[in-house]
Amino acid sequence: MQKIKSLMTRQGLKSPQESLSDLGAIESLRVPGKEEFRELREQPSDPQAEQELINSIEQVYFSADSFDVVKYELEKLPPVLNLQELEAYRDKLKQQQAAVSKKVADLILEKQPAYVKELERVTSLQTGLQLAAVICTNGRRHLNIAKEGFTQASLGLLANQRKRQLLIGLLKSLRTIKTLQRTDVRLSEMLEEEDYPGAIQLCLECQKAASTFKHYSCISELNSKLQDTLEQIEEQLDVALSKICKNFDINHYTKVQQAYRLLGKTQTAMDQLHMHFTQAIHNTVFQVVLGYVELCAGNTDTKFQKLQYKDLCTHVTPDSYIPCLADLCKALWEVMLSYYRTMEWHEKHDNEDTASASEGSNMIGTEETNFDRGYIKKKLEHGLTRIWQDVQLKVKTYLLGTDLSIFKYDDFIFVLDIISRLMQVGEEFCGSKSEVLQESIRKQSVNYFKNYHRTRLDELRMFLENETWELCPVKSNFSILQLHEFKFMEQSRSPSVSPSKQPVSTSSKTVTLFEQYCSGGNPFEIQANHKDEETEDVLASNGYESDEQEKSAYQEYDSDSDVPEELKRDYVDEQTGDVPVKSVSRETLKSRKKSDYSLNKVNAPILTNTTLNVIRLVGKYMQMMNILKPIAFDVIHFMSQLFDYYLYAIYTFFGRNDSLESTGLGLSSSRLRTTLNRIQESLIDLEVSADPTATLTAAEERKEKVPSPHLSHLVVLTSGDTLYGLAERVVATESLVFLAEQFEFLQPHLDAVMPAVKKPFLQQFYSQTVSTASELRKPIYWIVAGKALDYEQMLLLMANVKWDVKEIMSQHNIYVDALLKEFEQFNRRLNEVSKRVRIPLPVSNILWEHCIRLANRTIVEGYANVKKCSNEGRALMQLDFQQFLMKLEKLTDIRPIPDKEFVETYIKAYYLTENDMERWIKEHREYSTKQLTNLVNVCLGSHINKKARQKLLAAIDDIDRPKR
Repeated sequence: MQKIKSLMTRQGLKSPQESLSDLGAIESLRVPGKEEFRELREQPSDPQAEQELINSIEQVYFSADSFDVVKYELEKLPPVLNLQELEAYRDKLKQQQAAVSKKVADLILEKQPAYVKELERVTSLQTGLQLAAVICTNGRRHLNIAKEGFTQASLGLLANQRKRQLLIGLLKSLRTIKTLQRTDVRLSEMLEEEDYPGAIQLCLECQKAASTFKHYSCISELNSKLQDTLEQIEEQLDVALSKICKNFDINHYTKVQQAYRLLGKTQTAMDQLHMHFTQAIHNTVFQVVLGYVELCAGNTDTKFQKLQYKDLCTHVTPDSYIPCLADLCKALWEVMLSYYRTMEWHEKHDNEDTASASEGSNMIGTEETNFDRGYIKKKLEHGLTRIWQDVQLKVKTYLLGTDLSIFKYDDFIFVLDIISRLMQVGEEFCGSKSEVLQESIRKQSVNYFKNYHRTRLDELRMFLENETWELCPVKSNFSILQLHEFKFMEQSRSPSVSPSKQPVSTSSKTVTLFEQYCSGGNPFEIQANHKDEETEDVLASNGYESDEQEKSAYQEYDSDSDVPEELKRDYVDEQTGDVPVKSVSRETLKSRKKSDYSLNKVNAPILTNTTLNVIRLVGKYMQMMNILKPIAFDVIHFMSQLFDYYLYAIYTFFGRNDSLESTGLGLSSSRLRTTLNRIQESLIDLEVSADPTATLTAAEERKEKVPSPHLSHLVVLTSGDTLYGLAERVVATESLVFLAEQFEFLQPHLDAVMPAVKKPFLQQFYSQTVSTASELRKPIYWIVAGKALDYEQMLLLMANVKWDVKEIMSQHNIYVDALLKEFEQFNRRLNEVSKRVRIPLPVSNILWEHCIRLANRTIVEGYANVKKCSNEGRALMQLDFQQFLMKLEKLTDIRPIPDKEFVETYIKAYYLTENDMERWIKEHREYSTKQLTNLVNVCLGSHINKKARQKLLAAIDDIDRPKR
């Protein structure tokens, strides 16, 4: 571009800024005209080629304005001129000139609109300057007139007016200074009224005014005084903030927050507030504990005030421990409630501020407010866990200051209840699981409970050894939920409704403790004032709830009156033990009364005082487990030991008989034997005295065991008149069954609190121990059945019978009548016993089944003692047995008759051939070797020869060999 300008200058061209009127003056410089411009534009051009032509122009053409082009070109001519070369050079110069001219034309056309616009602006500016010149001229003329028209009087008036205005401003300043001097009094009044926002607002306004009049000497002193006053306000404001920690007041806290907002220190206020809460927790617990320690010390010695909180807790006496703990939790609740209400206040005002900010337009102020709100929210959320941790540590320190093992069970439960309520408060406060408190109280609870459980086991052994197994009379509608120890279960669910069927609407409307006591009250006051107003009413007078029930219990069943509901309830299926859905007819009851000895008593549960004591213990254990769920496994384990020991005691007292076990009847199932062996190995201390050489581990293991109980000498089990203690056996056994039923009832509750990893233990306990309680009936009542009838006398009578008769007899033998008389006597004795103790149908069925089974086996044993027998003798055996069955069916309603096939099969085996008898011997291993051998010997000579006899005896010997 500079080259083009130089070239234009040398050619005499002016710049585009010059007037267009001068364009005609340069016409002689060969500037292309419009048509030439058009021709140049219309000519096809190559911009690159044109630029190369421009670049090929020598630099000397662009040097100074005094450059003489003609002279330069002439000097360049060679000495010898060549026309063709000159023409070629001339054409080159023309091409360069044409390229430059075209470039200049393009630039002129490109800049022409801007040139025109600039020219218009210059014209407009010239017009404005002319108008300004006119205005200045008029102004000067008017000023000249005013100068000539003013007088001295007019100037004097203006001077006085100015002085007046200055004096008015001075008076206003003096009044403001006077007001500032009196500000201290008003500030003091506002602070006494706790109007902190107003005081700060006034102080800030005074400081602003003081800065305006700082040129006065008196104001400089006032400014420093106002600064001191503002610092004093901040100190009092901090004190007011600390009062929030114990007794939150909405109006008070609102004023404090407004004051801090005026100071621009909302974040600082939040930091200070958390420090005050931490200090409040420390001061509160210290003052509460100190008050009880000094009260119990009974003197005014101030040495306790100098102790650390940890050491101070060790001076709390056992008598004041629980009241002090309750007051301690009450005080901490007040602090936590204040923090909870503080958070509520901020959430409410944050929502209001957000709504108002959305309507405003000050974006900078809104961003600052949002930042403060975010900081306060995070600080408050973080403070929840911090405050709860401080509370836990203070309470933990208090708990560790005293050995809780010195307390009675009810007091210990009360302590656990308070701590459980405190942990519930903590969970609702910050969602924490209270690990610190849980671990601390769990260790102490387990240690306490181990000692407590050991004492209760020893007491249970003492009760069992002094128990006379008399019936404890309770009402027919007795339920363990009626006992004080199980009152806590009624609060959670109705006993008639399973947990899965509970309405879900109640759980959705759960109110937290903070919502419940936010307006007043204290959750720990309930613990101190809680007492059971209801009294237990579970015992019946003389075993009956009323005279009417006693009359209905003994009414005749063959009368025309309706069958009592009690009798219908008491009738159960002999096979399944279930109560039938349909009503029982009168005829059925009449047919059942021979073996159902429970119909003469109201169907009340059979249990003893010891059973009731065990149930109460289970209730207490469950109270502890319900209050402190982390020790649920330990509690359930100890509960299982109570049941194990009770079951083992019943078996030891009434069911242990090695001679009966050797009969091979399988009275004790393998599951029951396994359970008893487990209990004996894990719980029963069989050693008489401790071995001094035993290891420490063995001593610890023995400490966990209990000596085997011994039956009271007042319980007589050898008298035939009482059916060998049948009443005591029934009470003991059925009380165990009742206890097992209560454990089955409690299983859903235990399963709900049991940790998932420990549930297999609970399932094993129920499947292998609780469910085996009813299996003890067989071995216990077998002992009675084995002595109730004189089976030896029957064998003697059968030995006197002649079985090798030659003709078929029509009259049965006398031993059948004797056996039936034994059963009748047994039936009368059962009736006598049932007057003392209700004999449930399953018990009577088992007794009759055992007696019949023993009688039938005795009959087979008597037949096995026969030396000689004919076919007519075998027919007589069948006649005797059929007569026995016919009479027996009138005495009992048990169907089918137990071991009926056992006798009939043995009688019919007499008629078998050699091959059939060999196969029969191999298939019927329920008979003894003696019985099988006698059968073969008796058949000798009738239809079995000696060779066959040897073969059959060898088969019997092969069967008996694995038994030896």
